[in-house]
Amino acid sequence: MTVTNSRSGTNVYEVSDGIYRINTPVVIAGGGGFSFNQYLIVDDDPLLFHTGPRKMFPLVREAVASVLSVERLRYIAFSHVEADECGSLNEWLAVAPQSMPLCGRVAAMVSIEDLADRSPRALADGEALSLGTHRVRWFDTPHLPHAWECGFLTEERTRTLLCGDLFTQGGSDLPPITESDILGSSEAFRHGMDYFSHTKNAHVMLGRLAATAPTTLACMHGSAWRGDGAKLLRDLADALSA
Repeated sequence: MTVTNSRSGTNVYEVSDGIYRINTPVVIAGGGGFSFNQYLIVDDDPLLFHTGPRKMFPLVREAVASVLSVERLRYIAFSHVEADECGSLNEWLAVAPQSMPLCGRVAAMVSIEDLADRSPRALADGEALSLGTHRVRWFDTPHLPHAWECGFLTEERTRTLLCGDLFTQGGSDLPPITESDILGSSEAFRHGMDYFSHTKNAHVMLGRLAATAPTTLACMHGSAWRGDGAKLLRDLADALSA
């Protein structure tokens, strides 16, 4: 793990071949903590998944620059429209002149065509995009865990699922990647905050994600996870159905 900012604790760790987790821990007043993660795929056409909140832009930019020149970024991608997902989207478009937003068609239609300083590349459900040696595929997951426009990317060569707010874990001092149980801690967090939409289609959508057989789950909050991702996704589906 490389710490790129000693004051904030922002750090970078390679969780899969060519895929880097950028993490900023946050201590919450009154105890506890949280973390914000972005994922950088280094390739011919580099992709950043999640921008981080707008006020974290300098920290995330510094971390990206420790891996590659920020001007090389080609795609600024995210799961859904929320501050920690795409709050600094326009700042990234400004420092990476060849970049464009990458999102699902619903997000493009209802928000990003208006909010972003450049038009997005909108991916259809199931559509794949080559970055060079890496290849990402978009899955629509409306309201899973929340937002009509929600969706996720899977990187097919490394079998990494960029799973956004799924498996959110609280805490600010967690390992970059773990093989230990994260379902228990993420379910405790979900029950405490109830940030899932309770969509009736969750089981089917999680089944589609499980069918990609991911071996790395790139979580937006908390540790990334390595193991039998299909089983963990099916276990989450069962927990949501209970």
